[in-house]
Amino acid sequence: MKTLVIFLSFVIALPAYPCTRILSTTQNKEVIVGRNMDWPEDTQSNFWVFPRGMAREGLAGNNPAKWTSKYGSMILSVYDVGTADGINEKGLTANLLYLSESDFGARNDKIPGVSVSLWAQYFLDNFATVDEAVTSLRNSPIQVLNASVHTVVGPKEGTVHLAISDKTGDTAVIEYIAGQPQIYHSRNYKVMTNSPPFDEQLKGLKQYKGFGGDKELPGTTAAADRFVRAAFYEERLPKTSDYREAIAGVLSVLRNVSQPFGESDPIRPYISTTRWRVVADLTKGTYFYENTMSPNIVWVQTAKLNFKPGSGVRKIGLVKNYDLIGDITGQFKPAMPFKFLKPNMTAGLKAQN
Repeated sequence: MKTLVIFLSFVIALPAYPCTRILSTTQNKEVIVGRNMDWPEDTQSNFWVFPRGMAREGLAGNNPAKWTSKYGSMILSVYDVGTADGINEKGLTANLLYLSESDFGARNDKIPGVSVSLWAQYFLDNFATVDEAVTSLRNSPIQVLNASVHTVVGPKEGTVHLAISDKTGDTAVIEYIAGQPQIYHSRNYKVMTNSPPFDEQLKGLKQYKGFGGDKELPGTTAAADRFVRAAFYEERLPKTSDYREAIAGVLSVLRNVSQPFGESDPIRPYISTTRWRVVADLTKGTYFYENTMSPNIVWVQTAKLNFKPGSGVRKIGLVKNYDLIGDITGQFKPAMPFKFLKPNMTAGLKAQN
């Protein structure tokens, strides 16, 4: 019993990195995806525009995946070493969320490899629809390779899972469990959080009222509870034709499952606060961003961005840039692209202004 108590105390004390993602469709058939980014410190994220025609490789050493971007994209970086979230010019969105059970497995040089820092970018560069992406994964698989970043809790591996959605409302959730890719593909998959893996989350949901069970709506900040609450409230969002109300509705659900600021305690020495949230309108290509340190919401209209080959990489610095407000589409400036993090390497990261 004493050993069990010690073990459980250790597990409880482990830092958690919760995030939440939802998809909603308006009365006008507009597809809107929102997500929270929860992390123990500022993720030092910035907006980047990547044009078509960029040559990339997966940084895998032996047999890296190689491609040239077919579509331009606008992304949110994390520490300027990888793509955490974004949307491409065709309305495909990609969202990385933490998953402690993620296991990419031992390297298999027979399969083209992609660093986890490029995983989301791979889909934004190459696919217009979820169906195209899933078909490609089944016919021409890639292997995702882990990488680590420094945080206030020390080096942290990129144990994540990925969700992609398109402007038709189609969604796929992709996880690596015990070294094997698991693909969950359905228009019904509108919610994603963290642990446990996605199939277990779906089973757990069925225990609650409104989804087949008799349990009351849970209220803790645990990932499984947030999954249920997000599904419950997303399902009950008004199917409005008012665009402002539709965006506000998605934001209201995200705020309900956000992580508040808080001080550490002996059992939870590190608290993952919601650092930012985004709402992406896949139909119109508008991408809203809210930093929890700022009272302002900003947005980018991707339909007005130049994604032509040779148009250059552009950036809007978001780190401590709290005075941004409203439509910032015209504020991108030419910039040298950041370097994606190589697998099995630890990046020494410092805040950038």
